[in-house]
Amino acid sequence: MTPAEETAISILAWLANEPELLERFLALTGTDVSSLRNAAADPNFLAGVVDFLMGHEPTLLAFCETTGVKPEAVVRAHMMLSGPDDSGDF
Repeated sequence: MTPAEETAISILAWLANEPELLERFLALTGTDVSSLRNAAADPNFLAGVVDFLMGHEPTLLAFCETTGVKPEAVVRAHMMLSGPDDSGDF
């Protein structure tokens, strides 16, 4: 497992202890709790987990504060799992 995948799994484990955020994540992804274990083996799903966290700075900071993971590690995981940003925005 790569460090980026490990970060995504850490985010997923943290979400499991945050019922409101987990409910929102599941609603956005169309996944249910019983499917999480299998979905976590999919790199695209893991990219979505990190993307969910990156999409809301207060949630990102709460994750980092609770787990001790540095925000930079989450950013690196996001870049590794999601690939380069081809939007042309800087």
